[in-house]
Amino acid sequence: MATGTRNRLNRSVDARYDHVLGPPGAPITLVEYGSYACPHCRAANDRIANVRDDLGDRLRYVFRHKPIPDNDLARRAAELVERTTDPIRFWDAHMELMSRSKTLTEEDLVVVAEKLDLEHQTPEDSERSELRAKKRVDADINSAQASGVLFTPTFFINGRRYDGAWDESSFSDAMFGRLGHRVAAAAVDFVSWGPSAGLLLLLATVLAVFLTNSEMGPEFLSLWQQKLTLSLGGASFGMSLLHWINDGLLTIFFLVVGLEIKREFTVGHLAGRKSAALPIAAALGGMIMPALIYALFVPSGPWVHGWGVPIATDTAFAVALIFMMGQRVPIELRIFLTAAAIVDDIAAIVVVAVFYSGELSFEYMAAAVVLTGGLALLSWARIYRVFPYMIIGLGLWICVLASGLHPTLAGVVLALFIPTRPPPNLKALMAQADSIMANEAQRNKEALRHGPSTMAMRTLEAIHDRLESPADRLLRHAGMRSSYLVLPIFALANAGVPLSMNVITGHETLMLAIISGLVIGKPVGMLSAAALAVCSGLAVKPAAYSWRQLAGAGALAGIGFTMSLFIAGQAFPVQADFAAAKIAVFAASILAATIGVALLITAPKPDIEEVDVSTAVKS
Repeated sequence: MATGTRNRLNRSVDARYDHVLGPPGAPITLVEYGSYACPHCRAANDRIANVRDDLGDRLRYVFRHKPIPDNDLARRAAELVERTTDPIRFWDAHMELMSRSKTLTEEDLVVVAEKLDLEHQTPEDSERSELRAKKRVDADINSAQASGVLFTPTFFINGRRYDGAWDESSFSDAMFGRLGHRVAAAAVDFVSWGPSAGLLLLLATVLAVFLTNSEMGPEFLSLWQQKLTLSLGGASFGMSLLHWINDGLLTIFFLVVGLEIKREFTVGHLAGRKSAALPIAAALGGMIMPALIYALFVPSGPWVHGWGVPIATDTAFAVALIFMMGQRVPIELRIFLTAAAIVDDIAAIVVVAVFYSGELSFEYMAAAVVLTGGLALLSWARIYRVFPYMIIGLGLWICVLASGLHPTLAGVVLALFIPTRPPPNLKALMAQADSIMANEAQRNKEALRHGPSTMAMRTLEAIHDRLESPADRLLRHAGMRSSYLVLPIFALANAGVPLSMNVITGHETLMLAIISGLVIGKPVGMLSAAALAVCSGLAVKPAAYSWRQLAGAGALAGIGFTMSLFIAGQAFPVQADFAAAKIAVFAASILAATIGVALLITAPKPDIEEVDVSTAVKS
């Protein structure tokens, strides 16, 4: 699941307010948030001078203050230069503070104050200029925070935060907006947008349905039945493209789910008993009730195994809708729904393993157990390289596939053994990196040297590896691929269904069972179980959201797309039954989304000071 970040300039450049060098119509605007006490800002000052020399009137440069926190000298320096209203004097003082000495000193402030001629101000003028300077610096600090600035210097090029390298080539690509940089920046913007994963999944679904019902329908459906075979010597293994996607590619999705489950139960929202109790209770209720409703409609017959279809929640779609509603939905409710979806995923994995596996081969199951032991041994030995786990994981996938269990379960097992590490000592690591870089900078002045030594590069790589645990790193990389590659391909291959009455005829009961389970069973089950947990004292509902808002989240949980389609594919081997189940899942997801959005948009915000959880449930 993708998370959003702020990477746009919060406040547009205004020559009447900002400190600007360069013509107002320049095609490139470079905004720097910096501090006079920051050694990196002082080093970057020369780089900015070179850029201005190279670009001339094509560049407009703006400096904004972000004094180093808890550094009195940095704050006083920023306020000092703001006490003048003369642009020329400001830039003279700016350059003096940036370049007069290696580090900012009290003497620097004294010299700059003398040049600004502040001692000749009247007491009234001095008081006004001090107040104006303080407000100006505060405004820049607030703007930096709203723009997602975490350190100094931070640069914005034409309103977009620049997170790339500061070398001449990278900086130049960003400045001139070359194609490679534009494509990368557009991708970052899309991924940073909360609903992007859900939107991509929706587009893939619509495309699949459109192609299936167009003149290209037969060719489109037959594409997924093409057999792909891997051969090595005399041995070969082949499956249809659809099976490679559902049994192979979807393993990455299950790997990500396993990593998210591991994170939530170790350091996430399910780590504490009180914080975990409410979403766990709600998720269990939201799975039991849909299954019971399905069983009421389909107590026996060939469709009886489809009870697992309405128990699943599609996190991407549900969270995308919550993101699109913005501040109407409290962040605590988003956390609740995400945590409940994690519990839902655990149950779906168990359901697939127990109820939707084929005929079992105990020889391959034994081999899978041995390989799982190998993963446990690697984790116990604190092997922090991901590669050995991936090799064993591939063997595990093959054995699970051959054993008759669903092969995607190998992804979950692998995730459970990918190691985490204690939080790094950032201060020590950064001091080590600074020491190495300073030493290499000195040695690069020697003859016949053209860059960092091999030993230095190895040490920097080790520092980089230590900053993030293998589990976190794998989740960061695999999570993106799961959301923006695996799930859209899965939807494209599985969501195609002929929209005709012939599909519905004879399947009315099956479709009604699935729709009722998702649209009615999910919210009723989640709300009832949550209320019971709160009334019994097992859980506490945050006052940030009301019970009506929780009901809205429960309705959104009825969007059961990805896992519902996956389970339906296992439960209904007859193609006509599977097609009807897909239409039911689509219809239920649309209804659930509509009801959930309506409940959340129309729900009044709770009065946090007056809401009492226990009385709210009983009333």
